[in-house]
Amino acid sequence: MTPTLVRQHLPHAGPAPRVDLCARARDWSEIQERMLVPLYEAVYERLEVGPGTRLLGLGCGSGLALLMAASRGAEITGVECHSPERLALARDRLLPEAPEAPAGVEARLVEDCPENVTDTRTAPYTLVTAFEPIGCLAGDSEGLAELLAGAVPLAEHGAAVVLAGWGPPERCTTSSVLRVAARLADPLRFTGGWRPTHRDDLEEVAQRAGLKPDGSGRVACPFGYTGPRSAVRGLLSTGLFDAAIAATDQAQVEKELTEALHPHRRPDGTVWMPNVFRYLIARVP
Repeated sequence: MTPTLVRQHLPHAGPAPRVDLCARARDWSEIQERMLVPLYEAVYERLEVGPGTRLLGLGCGSGLALLMAASRGAEITGVECHSPERLALARDRLLPEAPEAPAGVEARLVEDCPENVTDTRTAPYTLVTAFEPIGCLAGDSEGLAELLAGAVPLAEHGAAVVLAGWGPPERCTTSSVLRVAARLADPLRFTGGWRPTHRDDLEEVAQRAGLKPDGSGRVACPFGYTGPRSAVRGLLSTGLFDAAIAATDQAQVEKELTEALHPHRRPDGTVWMPNVFRYLIARVP
């Protein structure tokens, strides 16, 4: 998501932001990606991911969720359509020839659309994940639906497809910070609101993809940082502030973001923002 959160799979409207995409991808990998680990763990535990699981990760980013699945014994494939910089970091983590790759992990990583991961040697996938939470950018659900359209035919009958979204704003402390992005990106239309995932957004995406909902859950995913500087770098790495940077400049966004983080600083200087994310499990008919 350009690097994106959370998307990774979500296109941005407007001019391309003036950012260092390689540095942004490193910040995602080193700071922000771990914030969704409780979500990955909850889903993998509920679906009993392990040996025999053939997982296709959409918007795999720098590969942390894939690595966690592989550590459980799953066979993993990752697709990253919008951030070659993040995918390069995933290769360092997961491909056998990479110096940072752990022993015993084998992965297929594709810098393209899901349709191009077909391989006659590979059995259909038993699990498809789209962990990038929708609900912050206009059109993000449409982007997710497009990804699913290419991925669902690769999965076997009854395979689980997992979608994720932000929880209600009253349970997402980060929503107050994300309002900075909305206000700076489009000040004339800004009304003070932040549009989190609506209650049925994930179900609607699943329905458009021809999937049958089969359960859901909520997971606490607090965003914790060593300090404001780390928080700013992590949040900018999501791509959710790119439109604001394009409309103003990075220095202005960083200044206002730092101010918005002030209420969330703890006495020891760290930044702590509790959030809740929702996931939906749907099945391939």
